[in-house]
Amino acid sequence: MSKIAFGARAGERTGPTYTASTRSFQVAEDIIPIAELKSRLSEIVRGLEQRPRPLVITLNGKPAAVVMSPHEYDRITYQARFLLSIERGLADVDAGRVIDDDELGRRLQAGRASRRRKKR
Repeated sequence: MSKIAFGARAGERTGPTYTASTRSFQVAEDIIPIAELKSRLSEIVRGLEQRPRPLVITLNGKPAAVVMSPHEYDRITYQARFLLSIERGLADVDAGRVIDDDELGRRLQAGRASRRRKKR
């Protein structure tokens, strides 16, 4: 179901493997001023796929933007959509908006029978 809802293999491509130790924020490596981004833009963009973490861009010493590879962006957004789907499903359970397997089978059979009658 998640592949149908979120697209084929979203966020599941092969690429750099991330672990908790390599993902921790490194101030010396992960923050650059906007002037440095401007002067090294091509180099930085080409290296995004190899970066284990997003890059924080500062403006006047404060965080202004985050730059990351498309793969990392896909992974993060896929994870967010997946977690949102779980939350919605749990909310449906809490609100009583669910049916059991037997009821689902009955509804599917009734729907097929109705379509067969209409085709005749």
